[in-house]
Amino acid sequence: MANLEDAEKRYYALSTDKIYDEFQTNDQGLTDAQAKAALDKYGHNALQQAKKRSLFMRFFDQFKDFMIIVLLFAAIISGVVAQEWADAMLILAVVIINAFFGVFQESKAEEAIDALREMSTPEAHVRRNGNVETISSENLVPGDIVLLEAGDIVPADLRLVTSASLKIEEAALTGESVPVEKEIVTLQDENVPIGDRKNMAYMNSNVTYGRGVGVVVGTGMDTEVGRIAGMINAAEETMTPLQVNLNALGKTITWLILLIAAIIFVVGVINNHDGLPMNELLVNMLLTAISLAVAAIPEGLPAIVTIILALGTTRMAKRQSLVRKLPAVETLGSTDIVASDKTGTLTQNKMTVEKIYRHGQLEPADTVVTADDNTLRVMTFSNDTKIQQDGRLVGDPTETALVQFGFDHDYQVEEELKKEPRVAEVPFDSERKLMSTIHKMANGQFFVAVKGAPDELLKRVTQIEVAKDDVRSLTDDDRQVILKENKGMATQALRVLAMAYKVIDTVPEKPDSENIEHDLIFAGLIGMIDPERPEAAQAVADAKKAGIRPLMITGDHQDTAEAIAGRLGIIKPGDDAAVITGAQLDEMSDEEFAKNVKKYSVYARVSPEHKVRIVRAWQDKGKVVAMTGDGVNDAPALKSADIGIGMGITGTEVSKGASDMVLADDNFATIIVAVEEGRKVFANIQKSIQYLLSANLGEVLTLFMMTLMGWDMLAPVQLLWINLATDTFPAIALGVEPTEPGIMERQPRGRKASFLSGGVASSIIYQGILEGLLTLGVYGVSIMFPVHSGYDAIHADALTMAYATLALIQLFHAFNVKSIHQSIFSVHPFANRTFNIGVAFSTIMVALTIVVPGFNRLFHVTELNLLQWSIVLAAGLLMIAIVEIVKFVQRKMGKQ
Repeated sequence: MANLEDAEKRYYALSTDKIYDEFQTNDQGLTDAQAKAALDKYGHNALQQAKKRSLFMRFFDQFKDFMIIVLLFAAIISGVVAQEWADAMLILAVVIINAFFGVFQESKAEEAIDALREMSTPEAHVRRNGNVETISSENLVPGDIVLLEAGDIVPADLRLVTSASLKIEEAALTGESVPVEKEIVTLQDENVPIGDRKNMAYMNSNVTYGRGVGVVVGTGMDTEVGRIAGMINAAEETMTPLQVNLNALGKTITWLILLIAAIIFVVGVINNHDGLPMNELLVNMLLTAISLAVAAIPEGLPAIVTIILALGTTRMAKRQSLVRKLPAVETLGSTDIVASDKTGTLTQNKMTVEKIYRHGQLEPADTVVTADDNTLRVMTFSNDTKIQQDGRLVGDPTETALVQFGFDHDYQVEEELKKEPRVAEVPFDSERKLMSTIHKMANGQFFVAVKGAPDELLKRVTQIEVAKDDVRSLTDDDRQVILKENKGMATQALRVLAMAYKVIDTVPEKPDSENIEHDLIFAGLIGMIDPERPEAAQAVADAKKAGIRPLMITGDHQDTAEAIAGRLGIIKPGDDAAVITGAQLDEMSDEEFAKNVKKYSVYARVSPEHKVRIVRAWQDKGKVVAMTGDGVNDAPALKSADIGIGMGITGTEVSKGASDMVLADDNFATIIVAVEEGRKVFANIQKSIQYLLSANLGEVLTLFMMTLMGWDMLAPVQLLWINLATDTFPAIALGVEPTEPGIMERQPRGRKASFLSGGVASSIIYQGILEGLLTLGVYGVSIMFPVHSGYDAIHADALTMAYATLALIQLFHAFNVKSIHQSIFSVHPFANRTFNIGVAFSTIMVALTIVVPGFNRLFHVTELNLLQWSIVLAAGLLMIAIVEIVKFVQRKMGKQ
């Protein structure tokens, strides 16, 4: 079966006879033999699933990261060569836990195609061998004749051949909230958007009104839904900025550390201060270099980042944002573009009466309307909405909006219909665009209620109601005023219906348009729209304030999209230069679109391919793109975007399955809350990285200088304990720091920004050097002003003080990195209870190795007296003071 987009397979452009010829069928349907042959040829009417990677392969993939490979190598060397099995097991545990967590996240990420399959209707009513049969929709084949009626789900792509007031809701495919009125016409244009194909019905759309018959022209993967499934399968998984940053950072750090370890090995061998034999010297320096590498590589970084992200997801869940993929938490913080679907995301996906024109006055929907108002009577009488026992309204969205308007004005619709029951009707049809109902009144006369298109209804009107119980003949001036009001509401993207009535003495034997719909009295106009969400305009304003550009992408009409976008503040009202349609986009080459993409903020009448193209055009400009959506048609773009955001309430399972994050409350404003959380998560990860890398740089510099000077060096067990005690708890605690003031007034950092940008890299360098110098300074002071006598005792004290200083100075420094440029006193240094506990616990871990008898021998340290502890603590306070001075100078220089 050819794709619907193929030039020769534009079925909407073929006549009914040609459709029958194309599929060798007729209005009696296929024979069983024809159906079997077609099933063998085209296969079942089901969607193909992408081949899934095995659990083992997904687990194996977690170990392809360069930093992870180096850590595994370091773990092996630590255990086999250095005999530091505890450290080796710690590294392996971190790596394996991280891999399991990654597999767990991926196992939930590929549900979109399964959801598409589950959406398919299980049964279809078809005509075969001239008889109507009910068969499994999987057994439908091209050429089958399918019968549709209200409440059905369309089982395959159909070219309609008959329609009786047929309306189909296609919002999941087109984004248009109003059901489409189907017509049996042959469309002549070459490229007709899906939403305008009045003679087609597509798989998984819903029949809301009337009946129809169609020829199956596409099944399985050859349907519009199948094309979307294929696009989802083919969509490449994009790496988030977080993943890119971590990979780049890991490689950079690892290569630098390996280079420094190699330099230390070479320098140590060349200097050979202790005059060791070459064999012994090589082994000692190799163990020293490995110890340094293992100590300096931030092996806990992946786990710490994962923990910070997980804590972020927990906080976001409490604020109605459900994260399906951990990196999405951080990606939100770097978002430049939010490309949002209109229907159900920025709007309520619910038609609502907004304006009413009657008695010569245009009034808002909340104006007072009494129960005896004829406009109100007509809109609720000429209406097929079903009112459920629980008060829910079932029916065409336009008609349910009219009944809801009655409810909102305390109009007892059911009671009034009992008083004046319907006795006859002239059903709606798409040619005359009117619907009439006849109701018996208490005095024995009959009330005729007519609603429909204003231009068509005015042709049948001879009088106008200018006030309650005040009716006069309709003049040409009256007609022009009504048409002007109609046009005024239409330009505001309101869907306008006209209401008219009359009272008759008897009901014709055969009520039809000719003998009922004439000599009517004009009652009023009703303007309806799928309104924007109440909080959406403020959310758009907040996004712009945060430097994020909102885009509206919809399958709806250009006028409607432009009006809603203007009301929301996405564009200036009336700025049609910022609006482009899918047809206009098709006429542009990729180069031309890339050149002009910044001009457009609203995309109307678009297809799934357009959405993906828009997302990628912005990505090619280096922008981080978030795409929101709730329909099947949004799934490919949701998957292609840097972060796909699905709707939890109105969203299809397909869109949620393709998303990185789901909004539990369908609230566009929740996206801005999530962006703030994402920025906070990035800032806190940045703080943790700054803390870890500056601390590790301090350790590297300390060992490097000790090697150059031929001093006694810190033992591997001391380095490993410092890492264990000072790295984990403060780094994780920094991950739950409160949001810094003004974080939502900053511009997005963009795709090229990294964890080392914004002054972090320079801060790591100077702060790491400062830590190393202060540690070496304390070592030197201890040598110059010894407490004990004797070479061994002096150097043992010096090493102990260096060990204590290197550990505690990092914990003091943890307060410095609560803000890159702001003073620690302006960010409330003790406000984070988790941080306070983490630092206290780490301090105790270090102190225990020195003050507890027996531990000092295990860690090769001596007991320190009050003076020695004072020197160590003074070095820690000096670290804070110097960094505060540097930050003060930076702020004066405008580096914030």
